[in-house]
Amino acid sequence: MPTPIRFRKALPGIALAAFALGAAAAGAQETSAQAQAQSTNQTVPDKAADAWITTKVKSEFATTKGIHATDINVDTTDGVVTLSGGVASSSEKAAAVKVARAVKGVKSADATGLTVKAAAGTP
Repeated sequence: MPTPIRFRKALPGIALAAFALGAAAAGAQETSAQAQAQSTNQTVPDKAADAWITTKVKSEFATTKGIHATDINVDTTDGVVTLSGGVASSSEKAAAVKVARAVKGVKSADATGLTVKAAAGTP
């Protein structure tokens, strides 16, 4: 009876290997023209670092009083954080830039896409 136990222990590894092979086969079907059109100069570690920075900035916004995180879009490329969307005041915009710049790995923060919304009832 040791064979079924070995098989059960090996089953997750077999499933993972099958998944990896399937993913590799699907990725190999992309034409080189599509791959070139979609690729950037960033390497995988750079993209992972940018994703981490984006997540960290968003979480800092969510935990900072005076910043409405749901109204601010965050995008990171090569450590440069780009903020867009709308904020209620110029002080909220300044606070968002300050928080973004304080995150480890951020080279600079661009808030040109972050606009101050007119207050409700203001013409």
